[in-house]
Amino acid sequence: MHQLWKTISSSKHLVYFEAAARLQSITRAADEMNVKQPAVSAAIKQLEASLGVQLFHREHRKIVLTSAGSKLYSDVSRSFDQILSSVNAVRQFTKNDHVTLNASSAFNFFWMMPKLQEFHQSFPDIDLRLQSSDREPDIVAENISLAIRRGKGSWEGCNSALIAEEILCPVASPVEIDARGRPGSIEELLQHRLIHLEEPTRERPGWTHWFESFGITQKPPVSGLRLNDYALVLQATLAGEGYALGWSHLTTPLARRGLLTTMEDWQWETGYGFYLVWSDYKPLVDNAKRVRDWMLSKV
Repeated sequence: MHQLWKTISSSKHLVYFEAAARLQSITRAADEMNVKQPAVSAAIKQLEASLGVQLFHREHRKIVLTSAGSKLYSDVSRSFDQILSSVNAVRQFTKNDHVTLNASSAFNFFWMMPKLQEFHQSFPDIDLRLQSSDREPDIVAENISLAIRRGKGSWEGCNSALIAEEILCPVASPVEIDARGRPGSIEELLQHRLIHLEEPTRERPGWTHWFESFGITQKPPVSGLRLNDYALVLQATLAGEGYALGWSHLTTPLARRGLLTTMEDWQWETGYGFYLVWSDYKPLVDNAKRVRDWMLSKV
């Protein structure tokens, strides 16, 4: 950046140049910038002198970019657009007109969605925005009000409250069980079709970990459906594609509706949990507090 200012002397020269090139008029650029015409003319001449090239052809009633001017205008205008976009995004940080909840697509779809009608009836004035991602973003840097995280309840710079203990057990659709029978033992489950979750960025336990928790060291078969999103895993399970590991806070409601069958005798409590987290650096706005308290009341 130091080299840039050393080359062009002043950032104001670029601002005046961009306006003149866009409007094809020094006079109109001066009006837009609320300065006198000679100020714009002088800035452009200084910029041309600094770069050692002519940026405009001066005609009777307008100015036309040269080849060098067109190149510079293309890059400068694109950079200004990016800066404007960033400035607008940062300005939103100070506004409290909505509450953002960041979570996995599975949590948003299977935990939040069934409760949204009740939420909107209770809080019609709150603009709640569900944000799904395959990573765990920095909630402060990205201005996220609330988020769901898997862990043991401790994250630097965050407060947390438990939503659900992590309890895993095999689940399948009644269609799958009717077609192929229910396994009589954990070992027998190895002979059934297994649906695997392979998330690219988040650490999640898989079938190997689950079998090992019951003292079974035989590796599950490499065959089977492999998906990178847990919402897709549950959709495939509901469609009768095989057995999946079910997180109880997401699959229990589906089992109560008869959509899934859970092997509750084979539950594994991992020692982890799913937590609602919010920044410890930036106080929650009132609406975010209301969303937080409402979510915790549903645990």
